[in-house]
Amino acid sequence: MPRKWLILALVACSVVLLDQITKIYIDQTFALYESVIVIPHLFSLTYIRNPGAAFGLFADQSSLFRTIFFSVVSLVALSFLLTMVYQTEAADRWQIIALSLLLGGAIGNLIDRVRLGEVIDFLDFHIRASHWPAFNVADSAITIGVSMLMLAMLRDMKGRKVTE
Repeated sequence: MPRKWLILALVACSVVLLDQITKIYIDQTFALYESVIVIPHLFSLTYIRNPGAAFGLFADQSSLFRTIFFSVVSLVALSFLLTMVYQTEAADRWQIIALSLLLGGAIGNLIDRVRLGEVIDFLDFHIRASHWPAFNVADSAITIGVSMLMLAMLRDMKGRKVTE
């Protein structure tokens, strides 16, 4: 197996495994909407279920619509990500890891959507009463992956300016 596919498998599978283990733990240990303060006025573990996308988008649509819509969007995204990995040079480990994080995060949330019709979120950051929407390990991997891709793009743009 070529090295880039091994990196993809290890990173994406690690994300999916950690994501699903933490969600199962929260689902079996917490009551829905239960919150445990970890760092006062900053961070809590709060069990919620998000039927929509980021920030609750499409939450008011029917369960059938959401399941079909998000499954199709996820499958298209997974195909796109795998194509990008295929086109990425093996030496560009930064981009392969970034795409692997995106892939693992997308799979983690897709598993929830297919299994539950919604996504389990539990990481709740806040400053006193001002809350960031709760999220999960898959969402974190997606955010880190996107950030890594943006940094790679900036690096590449800066490199082009220097050589031009």
